[in-house]
Amino acid sequence: MEMALLILSVILIALVLLQGSKASDAGASQIISGGNSELFQAQKERGIELFISRLTFLCGTAFMVLAFLIMFTA
Repeated sequence: MEMALLILSVILIALVLLQGSKASDAGASQIISGGNSELFQAQKERGIELFISRLTFLCGTAFMVLAFLIMFTA
C-alpha cells in the first residue's frame, strides 16, 4: 500500500507541475503596479487545462484517502 502512495505522489507532483500559472500572461511590473485588473478575475479553464485540473483534484483526494488508510491500518 505504501508503494501505491509513492506512485500516486509522483503522479500528483507531475500533474501540479503541468498546470499553467494563472498569472502567466501578466508581467511582474503589471502585478506590482496593479496595471492588470483582470489578474484575479474568474477565468474558465477549457480543454486540457480543465482535464489536468480535475485529474489533479482526483489524485489529491485519492492521495489523502490512501494516506488516512495507511495511518489507521498501521
